[in-house]
Amino acid sequence: MDMLLNPLDRRHRLRSDIPVVPGAFPLVGHLPAIVCDLPRLLQRAERTLGSHFWLDFGPAGHLMTCLDPDAFAVLRHKDVSSSLIEGIAPELFAGTLVVQDGGAHRKARDAIKAAFLPKGLSQAGIGDLFAPIILARVQAWRDRGEVTILRETGDLTLKLIFSLMGIPAQDLPGWHRKYRQLLQLIVAPPIDLPGLPLRRGRAARDWIDAQLRQFVRDARAHGARTGLIADMVSAFDRADDALSDDVLIANIRLLLLGGHDTTASTMAWMVIELARQPMLWDALVEEAQRVGAVPTRHADLTRCPVAEALFRETLRVHPATTVLPRRALQELQLGQRRIPAGTPLCIPLLHFSTSALLHEAPDQFRLARWLQRTEPIRPVDMLQFGTGPHVCMGYHLAWLELVQFCIALALTMHETGVRPRLLSGAEKGQSYFPTAHPSMTIRISFS
Repeated sequence: MDMLLNPLDRRHRLRSDIPVVPGAFPLVGHLPAIVCDLPRLLQRAERTLGSHFWLDFGPAGHLMTCLDPDAFAVLRHKDVSSSLIEGIAPELFAGTLVVQDGGAHRKARDAIKAAFLPKGLSQAGIGDLFAPIILARVQAWRDRGEVTILRETGDLTLKLIFSLMGIPAQDLPGWHRKYRQLLQLIVAPPIDLPGLPLRRGRAARDWIDAQLRQFVRDARAHGARTGLIADMVSAFDRADDALSDDVLIANIRLLLLGGHDTTASTMAWMVIELARQPMLWDALVEEAQRVGAVPTRHADLTRCPVAEALFRETLRVHPATTVLPRRALQELQLGQRRIPAGTPLCIPLLHFSTSALLHEAPDQFRLARWLQRTEPIRPVDMLQFGTGPHVCMGYHLAWLELVQFCIALALTMHETGVRPRLLSGAEKGQSYFPTAHPSMTIRISFS
């Protein structure tokens, strides 16, 4: 940890009477420690400074980070805004649901949310669309015998998302290339010159938006066509208040972004945990054999409690989204402190995912906490999807997709008597920001 902090910045400072974590570097702040070892950074800050402190996110500025459980409730607070996200990454998120609040957010969300509910996903045949794609990919892994797991799950989730959009197979390489260029906007320095990430990322975004605009035109021209994008367009057009197509395009692009990296990370960690714990694998195989086929509808997911528990426990222990930025619109009470209006906030989901105040034996990977529960799922149990007005609309889609993946993996590997085996340490090289994922070097064998 010491190597990730600036040894020349050890003085104690206050901002709004709240301590600033020492060790920030010029320009990049605490980002080296946030990216490489966020858990230990939060633990050290809490031990030395208490539950409230400022972290320097480099280009994104200082965010007041609160480890008090009250911070999670901030996500439902009417006097807290998501607009800070647009200030951090305007090239990617401007005009999307994640940066809007109040009436503008509700109007855009209401226009498309039905497509993402279980009924809408079933009517669009998303489970039937995904199942053969997932089966084909895990069969290819079995035949190869050894894979770099995060690279493979990343390619799989991109293919699933592109299939939602009806992109022909021959066009996938071009979409892959443009998508990778689009992601450069997350870290691109603000220098707009030919060949630099900002220029390439903007060009990729404009190319993707032009393709999405054509998808919208095609969906309107073929009103009988079904599918998630067609359903989004139809629901959008039926909305009471007219919205511009730019809003629809921005939010379809958000679906592309939000459904890839986080889902790929969770898939990879699922396989890693199954490789690390043979008893988990045996329980999943037993369930898959009993079910007999990959589920295609949400109504079928109740028959897969082990797969669902694996999905939920993986998200808890290995949260793909580690922090959420917000801004206080009015003065707030967080724990024992008053937070001034205008304060930029960091809600550390990673901390709450593994907090002993919220979970029994939080450091243990235990499916029993889900299999033996009798009460309904609480907001804190699905905090990776947020809560309140900004709860992620992709929750039901991810739930279906990840349970399908678990059952497909177990059925396919058990056919030939093989199981996942970890070939390297799982924790080395893990990244925690802007999303968290295992190292790209982790390899899994199927033998």
